[in-house]
Amino acid sequence: MAKEYKDLVVGLDIGTAKVMAVVAEVLPEGELRVAGIGTAPAHGLKRGVVVNIDATVQSIQQALKEAEMMADCKITRVYTGITGSHIRGQNSTGMVIVRDKEVTPVDVARVIETAKAINIPNDQRMLLVEAQEFVIDGHEVKEPIGMSGGRLEVKVHIVTGAQSAAENIIKCVRRCGLEVDMLVLNPSASSHAVLTDDEKDLGVALVDIGAGTTDVSIFTDGSVRHTAVIPIAGDLITSDIAMALRTPTKDAEEIKVEHGVAKQLLADPNEQVEVPGLGDRGPRMLSRQALAGVIEPRVEEIFSLVHQVIRESGYEELLSSGIVLTGGTAVMPGMVELGEDIFLKPVRKGLPTYAGALSDMVASPRSATVMGLLEEARLARTRGMKAAQQAGRSRPCSAASRIGSSGIFRASSSPRFQPATASDEGGPPWPSR
Repeated sequence: MAKEYKDLVVGLDIGTAKVMAVVAEVLPEGELRVAGIGTAPAHGLKRGVVVNIDATVQSIQQALKEAEMMADCKITRVYTGITGSHIRGQNSTGMVIVRDKEVTPVDVARVIETAKAINIPNDQRMLLVEAQEFVIDGHEVKEPIGMSGGRLEVKVHIVTGAQSAAENIIKCVRRCGLEVDMLVLNPSASSHAVLTDDEKDLGVALVDIGAGTTDVSIFTDGSVRHTAVIPIAGDLITSDIAMALRTPTKDAEEIKVEHGVAKQLLADPNEQVEVPGLGDRGPRMLSRQALAGVIEPRVEEIFSLVHQVIRESGYEELLSSGIVLTGGTAVMPGMVELGEDIFLKPVRKGLPTYAGALSDMVASPRSATVMGLLEEARLARTRGMKAAQQAGRSRPCSAASRIGSSGIFRASSSPRFQPATASDEGGPPWPSR
């Protein structure tokens, strides 16, 4: 008999190299308690995009089964993420006249709608609309509701992505017999898991280096300002090792994970690594420093591309908190040191801040996205409870459930986020354009 939980949420990170599912309970005080974790090698994805639905479904099912067994529960709904080189970020503004000289939630919704009125390609859809600042009669404010004024303006960050890529992720999840409560941008999710409010206020660049993509998010004054996805990441390091050392790709991945060092000067020249040969060729020995000599140029390239994104964003001089590295590739020794050489800013490794049950199993940059998805779920529950309490409802989670299951945006009663428009039952959860 399955264990009874009061309020379960599930994060599902469908990555290029691995699928990770984490089950957590939202406690009455609003905190998370992890109950189950499942991981599986990912098949069917390339650079963050589904290219084989059947293979992806099998990987998801394997991770979910493991998480269900550990938590002793049945998973029916998930929060999952999306990334890929199709992701585009831009900033926009909107303005409306305040009808009653006092800003209401209706005014906030109206002004955000005007900011969303931008031209995007027909094959793209909005994935995120986040308010950065509001301006009332020329004065910048963070929370405008209840304030007096005649003219309300807003600055927003809008992220769009390929409709087909999002539909295929949702299709894979539904083939597993599950529903998607919310489709969240991976960089947005990771930021919830590893960044502090102070870092976002003072200026920080979050660099999530996975297997297939490198996601870059820039924050200043507490809000996201720039989003970009670079289609170069850890898989190319593996490919470099396989080609340079003439070893099978599977063995190259193991060598990278177990012995890889991003900065050659930090590698021990006396430590030897066994390198399997191709076909019937026997293994040979190689120094760890020589291996680092293969890895370092590719990591330098990734960091140089990230640095270019930061420079072109116009926010490079505002990043007082420096750079935070997360994702599976960030685990490699030497990443922080090489990053500081290239960015000329403080660099740290971003670990999930979760400190509850089973924290030792998710205390890694590899878990940043999935733990961020759980944080998105927790925030949605909290916002739903507040909205329900304000409306005098007796079931505090119903509002969040209804909005989240039908929309791709965060379910929110906060003026900083724009909720989605409900779609037909069973259809893809698209917001209005």
